[in-house]
Amino acid sequence: MSNINVTQNKNTVTVNGETRVVTVKTAGPQGPAFAATGTSLNDSNKVDGSVVFFDSSSGTFKADSTTTKLTLVNGGNF
Repeated sequence: MSNINVTQNKNTVTVNGETRVVTVKTAGPQGPAFAATGTSLNDSNKVDGSVVFFDSSSGTFKADSTTTKLTLVNGGNF
């Protein structure tokens, strides 16, 4: 039979006469979502100069190798 004693003020646990110091942690508050609507960002194909854009077919923001600052300058219509 095991005896377990928890002393709250000292953060110790004693099991069958052996005392160990324990640390208990809880997760802190989560930061704000990426977007107010909960939309996510897919940046798995990002490259240097990627531009973030919204893709309505997937319902996500994306940063990829197709839409970059170079494609906007060279192929963009402003």
